Amino acid sequence: MAIYMAKMSVILKTVLKTIGRFFRDADIFLLGVSLVSAIYGIVLISSVTANYATSGHVATQIRALTLGLGFYILFSYIDIDIIAERKWLLFVFSLFFILLLRFWGEGEEEWGNRAWLRFAGFGVQPAEVVKITFAIIISKMLVEFKEQKTLNSVVSILQILLVSGSIFGMIIFVSSDLGSALIFIFMLAVMMFVAGVRLRWFALGGIVVAALSPLIFELLSERQQLRILAPFFPNEYDPDRQGVLWQANQSVRAITGGGFRGQGLGQGEVTQANIIPEQHNDFIFSVAGEELGFVGALAVIALLIIIIIRCFYVGMKSNNPLGLLVCVGLAAKFMAQMLENIGMCLGLLPVVGINLPFFSYGGSSIVTSMAAIGIVSGVKMRPKPTGLKNY
Repeated sequence: MAIYMAKMSVILKTVLKTIGRFFRDADIFLLGVSLVSAIYGIVLISSVTANYATSGHVATQIRALTLGLGFYILFSYIDIDIIAERKWLLFVFSLFFILLLRFWGEGEEEWGNRAWLRFAGFGVQPAEVVKITFAIIISKMLVEFKEQKTLNSVVSILQILLVSGSIFGMIIFVSSDLGSALIFIFMLAVMMFVAGVRLRWFALGGIVVAALSPLIFELLSERQQLRILAPFFPNEYDPDRQGVLWQANQSVRAITGGGFRGQGLGQGEVTQANIIPEQHNDFIFSVAGEELGFVGALAVIALLIIIIIRCFYVGMKSNNPLGLLVCVGLAAKFMAQMLENIGMCLGLLPVVGINLPFFSYGGSSIVTSMAAIGIVSGVKMRPKPTGLKNY
């Protein structure tokens, strides 16, 4: 019995020591802000789904957040340098995962793109997962070219564009998910800029994108084309604001109706009438704006900005070129999603079906967002003694 108790004591001490080391080394600040954001989102989701058939969404979101917390811990302990060594395996996985949408993708009838895979009642958006693998793949390539002093060579740039273009192309042609494709482009641009790619390549890239834009536009469905054109030319493409602009206009109506302090949680005139489609998902910002007012909407923006800045900060402090670029890529992901989502909720940008990280309803969104900050936490836990001095 004494021997058994002694062994249990050793195990308990080891567990407590491991937990203590985790709370000391992991990015608990980033975790805390992310959890506050996710809980805030659950409150907003609860407010607009309590009286409708979607009331089960709150329980689903809580389960997803719990799973996401597990992924945060897992990825905090995984060395990103080891994962990045298998960049080509990640690349093949990314293409294959997106390709599955061609055969089993869902969502085209509701949102105009095939963005979802559903298995046994569970749904996942491959693009959400691939955003993380994309950040790792491109970061590793940029670091390798930087170390070889070939970062700005034609061959290196073409390799980066070929890998990136393959993923962009799969997203566009397989799922017609223009919103996600734009996020990938933003992530690529930010990572390349931070890595030290010369501005002439950005200028050339802008010319190429401008030249290809008409071709990509023609590949979109008529409804997707209208969604893009209508916000900029409303009188021509939706003069009565009852077509593709109706959803965004109702969102603006809700936000402006909230005033400074809001109409009260669960008291929103527009949101409680369930007028805005997907208000618990892509248009959750309009719920914050109407029910909690300018203060509530500003709190959403402030929390996301803190998360983004923290990701940049951890990368800069890591003294690890790969860690820096991965953190920058993930920060760019959150930034692009925030700008796109809030922009469409305010009627300033086309409605392209982009969720608001940590706030919008969606299991794959919250799980991958928590996994992403877990990767950032892992970078913080393993700082390098040297590495960024000459980067």
